[in-house]
Amino acid sequence: MPKEGIIVDRRDILKVAAGGVAAALTGTSSQVYAQSTTAAAVAPEKLRIDVHGHYYPVEYLDMLDEYGGGGTGTAIARKAPLPGGGGSPEELEARFEMMDNTGVEMMLLSAAPQLPYFENEEHGITAARYINDAYADMVEQHPDRFAAYAVTPLPHVDASLEEMTRALDTLGMVGVTMGTSVMCKSVTDPAFDPFWEEMNRRGSILFFHPEGVGACSAMVNAYNLTWPIGATIEDTMLTAHLIAQGIPSRYPNVRIIVPHLGGEISNLMSRLDNQFGMYMKEGMEMPSITAKRFWYDTVSHAHVPALRCACDSFGADRVVLGSDYPYEVGNMYQRCVDYVGDVGLTLSEVEGILDRNAQALFQLIPGQVS
Repeated sequence: MPKEGIIVDRRDILKVAAGGVAAALTGTSSQVYAQSTTAAAVAPEKLRIDVHGHYYPVEYLDMLDEYGGGGTGTAIARKAPLPGGGGSPEELEARFEMMDNTGVEMMLLSAAPQLPYFENEEHGITAARYINDAYADMVEQHPDRFAAYAVTPLPHVDASLEEMTRALDTLGMVGVTMGTSVMCKSVTDPAFDPFWEEMNRRGSILFFHPEGVGACSAMVNAYNLTWPIGATIEDTMLTAHLIAQGIPSRYPNVRIIVPHLGGEISNLMSRLDNQFGMYMKEGMEMPSITAKRFWYDTVSHAHVPALRCACDSFGADRVVLGSDYPYEVGNMYQRCVDYVGDVGLTLSEVEGILDRNAQALFQLIPGQVS
């Protein structure tokens, strides 16, 4: 990445997505959102952003375990191949080298699936504040390489609204991350309506991630398939719930990113349309249309047919680059980027996925430590 950059405070890295009010979605891929004049003047049109990265401080994982594990437990994060531990100088050096080798200029950090979702509200609040502060510190140290999503202590809605406000307005987070379910409750449950309403008011970006609970199914978890197939089942179920409940129509200013190419949802477009009457209310738009109102990251373990299907189903302009770091590192990280060029897309579509689509959403302004 070029070392020249605009020196900005981390709270200014994203004024548009974190605090601005976006224009209502029309369903067209060329929708232009309301932008801050200042941010629009300095944000580059092209920026290679990895929208799906993680960072897990050991102290945070210990806190989750002390409070009961946060649903998925912390074992998968603790086993991630991180030299020197998450956030250590050795790990960051290795991470930045991978990013540089692939032309990735910025990585967006998400604490999911290590989410502070607990029955005990105080535990949730304490954990959410801790990890949001840790992420803000990491961004402050490396504003030219990182931006971050905020977590909230769901299912406690009032506390989550308070922490969302703090994270977006004070800490400068670029959006919100949320599990594909919340303690085995659908994200479309009416209990979460105030949460959606506030994100809609703000025009927030919402990045989903599997909660790592195997879609709350013993048929998945009992066979050690929680992550091999459970994660994508959670993605698929999430997207189907969002479609069936008309979330994009009800909250049109929330810009939703679904990970892992939406799970299996791209394979189900005709089926969902043909069986519309089984689960959709009369007068709602066809599922294949609603599905094109989301964005999808490219994480699929570099499976070319899956990316091809997603681009055919949703449009290449609805696809954004993701890696799932630190679970895909080294040669796998390289492949996360390279395989986008192997799908048979036009040069313009490849450039869009790698360098333009995410930046059109986030309007990131890389900074440097002064």
